[in-house]
Amino acid sequence: MNIADAIGTALRAIAANKLRSALTMLGVVIGVGSVIAMIGIGEGTKKKSVENIQVMGTNMLTVMPNWRRGNVAGGPNDIPTLKDEDVGDLKRSVPLIELITGSVGARASVKFKNINYSTQISGAQPQVAIIRNATKMHQGTWYTMEDEAEANRKAVLGFLAYQELFGDDNAIGTTIRIKNQTFEVIGVVAYKGGSGMWNPDDQIYIPLSTAKTRLLGRTNLDNIVIQGVSAELLPIMQQQVEETLGKKRKNAGGEPLFRVINQGEWIEQMEQQTRLLSTLLAGIASVSLLVGGIGIMNIMLVSVTERTREIGLRKAIGAKRETILGQFLLESVVMCTVGGSFGILMGLSSVAFVAQALKVPPVINSTAIIVAFGFSAAVGLFFGLYPALRASRLQPIEALRYE
Repeated sequence: MNIADAIGTALRAIAANKLRSALTMLGVVIGVGSVIAMIGIGEGTKKKSVENIQVMGTNMLTVMPNWRRGNVAGGPNDIPTLKDEDVGDLKRSVPLIELITGSVGARASVKFKNINYSTQISGAQPQVAIIRNATKMHQGTWYTMEDEAEANRKAVLGFLAYQELFGDDNAIGTTIRIKNQTFEVIGVVAYKGGSGMWNPDDQIYIPLSTAKTRLLGRTNLDNIVIQGVSAELLPIMQQQVEETLGKKRKNAGGEPLFRVINQGEWIEQMEQQTRLLSTLLAGIASVSLLVGGIGIMNIMLVSVTERTREIGLRKAIGAKRETILGQFLLESVVMCTVGGSFGILMGLSSVAFVAQALKVPPVINSTAIIVAFGFSAAVGLFFGLYPALRASRLQPIEALRYE
């Protein structure tokens, strides 16, 4: 019997009990579909998370006060603060810095006509537009260094803040009130698609000097944002930044009063955590495949019992033990691969549906499809081996006597 005949015989044997075969394959279908869906959704979540970080800027370091190391009782030099002079020191001492600005911020209520909206107010110099990857404008333009020098009350709206206050109307030249102070709207940043607490669309940018002296009354900086010349040199730049600030910003115990957050490390940690989560979910989903394999073994044992006389007859007319073994093993593998094929369709559909519900990009992982399908075939091979061996070891005379 050639392979085509063997596969045909296996399909006919499976089709002889359609309902039983379908219920048996269901475990494999669910297992394969779950593995593909879990990995696809995990990859989509990772992609969305990375995009959310990247919309905040590229090749970027953020320097923040390290309040855990602060010791107010130790004196004014032990208070974790950042100042304008730190920005100047970094400009002079770190050649890998391409752009840098100090930043202050606070959440505040913004009013336009009879509309009130609470959003994040970010005071920074105009180069923050490049650092934060916010140069593409929906309307208008950014404020200038002249506005910074004169502490002008100019405002650039993030897209969400613009929609909440103006809908789709033109905002340029209008006046809004922030903490009861009037600001002229001169620009609206194009939609970036961020999310979370630091959503770049849910921001209003104003000059740093205006925020410090007129709006918030600050002398210190909340953070310093830095763009490097390249992503590859970011670790070296981070080391240079830490060395420069470490000369002034350390407590009595010699511990730094600041911390430097590397955007690349954020992305790497996010990818690693998502990868581990996807692996965990895929492992849990794989249990369904094992359960399906047990169902395959059970149904094949029943099939061997039901077809005992057939086995005896085939052996009596010359069928070899290896032929019987291969036939039943093939039936098990065919059942699992057919179930795996339907499982792939189920998995692809699940990825598209869940991704749309969670608003993450659907990611089809071809490796996951190949591995899940191959694993389903391996499950059929493994769990079909014992029933096939049992069938091949039947004695012809005893099999023919079986009622």
